[in-house]
Amino acid sequence: MLGLGRIRAQPRTSRSWSFSEMDFDSKRKSNFAGKLLLATCLTVMCIIMIRHSPGFSGLSEFSRHEPGVTHVLVTGGAGYIGSHATLRLLKDSHRVTIVDNLSRGNLGAVKVLQEQFPEPGRLQFIYADLGDAKAVNKIFSENAFDAVIHFAAVAYVGESTQEPLRYYHNITANTLVVLEAMAAHGVKTLIYSSTCATYGEPEKMPITEETPQVPINPYGKAKKMSEDFILDFSKTSDMAVMILRYFNVIGSDPNGRLGEAPRPELREHGRISGACFDAALGILPGLKVKGTDYKTADGTCVRDYIDVTDLVDAHVKALAKATPGKVGIYNVGTGKGRSVKEFVDACKKATGVDIKVEYLDRRPGDYAEVFSDPSKIYRELNWTAQYTDLEQSLRTAWRWQQKHRNGYGSPLAMAI
Repeated sequence: MLGLGRIRAQPRTSRSWSFSEMDFDSKRKSNFAGKLLLATCLTVMCIIMIRHSPGFSGLSEFSRHEPGVTHVLVTGGAGYIGSHATLRLLKDSHRVTIVDNLSRGNLGAVKVLQEQFPEPGRLQFIYADLGDAKAVNKIFSENAFDAVIHFAAVAYVGESTQEPLRYYHNITANTLVVLEAMAAHGVKTLIYSSTCATYGEPEKMPITEETPQVPINPYGKAKKMSEDFILDFSKTSDMAVMILRYFNVIGSDPNGRLGEAPRPELREHGRISGACFDAALGILPGLKVKGTDYKTADGTCVRDYIDVTDLVDAHVKALAKATPGKVGIYNVGTGKGRSVKEFVDACKKATGVDIKVEYLDRRPGDYAEVFSDPSKIYRELNWTAQYTDLEQSLRTAWRWQQKHRNGYGSPLAMAI
């Protein structure tokens, strides 16, 4: 609208010509015609300038491809992992569009990112639900995406056993909508955020990419279905596909800008790190450990805990190595399993709080032991976990939790 503003800034009374009183009547008709012509010309100029202004629909930085700039659509970019990935992409000079319905994400995280990268053409946020195919198609038609990193998903094992249909719709059906939009608009690079839950409970450890996928809960089953959609579609296209199956995520931005802030109503289903911190902060009376009779060294579940900074680095390396017509599937983990009891002990040390622990029966859909063999991603993407000190990762996350006891604030407060 800059061109229109400049035209309006011109004083109406300043003219480079004048008429005498004697000429006024005789030239009234021609004067009117001149004014009409001038008005018409100005109108045409305004339309042209508006159409070529950055704010006009379809002509913003986000709506056109720019040499040397990769425009990445990050679905679920307001969430824990998605926001950290967006931060890294922006630091690496990518252009990012976040699409999120904020059912699990935080607008406060988006505001932090916008404050860090306020320059035009760097970051935009679009509030939308991926289940709305019409809205998703409109987003793709109005933006020039070079790649998609698909994080958006509900992601709690326990919740998936209670609400299986919700999980199949949110994960599987929504992934299909994204794929259809990518196909319709010629976006040919997809980094898919999958999970080790697709493997179920393998007979052998560690888990390799060749380990049979036999998921035992709706979350893992829905993710595997999504992988199948992607792999089948890739066979008939020249799409570049990277599927990252990652393990249990912990930690936060080392510089304290972002952290994990799950909705209060989801604490029952959330990550063990969030439960530990809530107990340390006094939000919860203690920590509930579900399952002490697994066939592991101390009876509690064994998991591979990956720091979110490492996980994001894996996504960035996958994006850089994505090749048209090829599919890469990688485990993203440390290669080392740690028990829940070990995790709780590390959390106590990181927070300095003697957290009360209550031991309960197993959680439906859980498995005894899961940890990765990350050798393939090291060989092919030159990626390996750097933040492998469990206590240090928890200490970093704990610092953010202490400074953000209300997370990013309520969604309403963040919107004001």
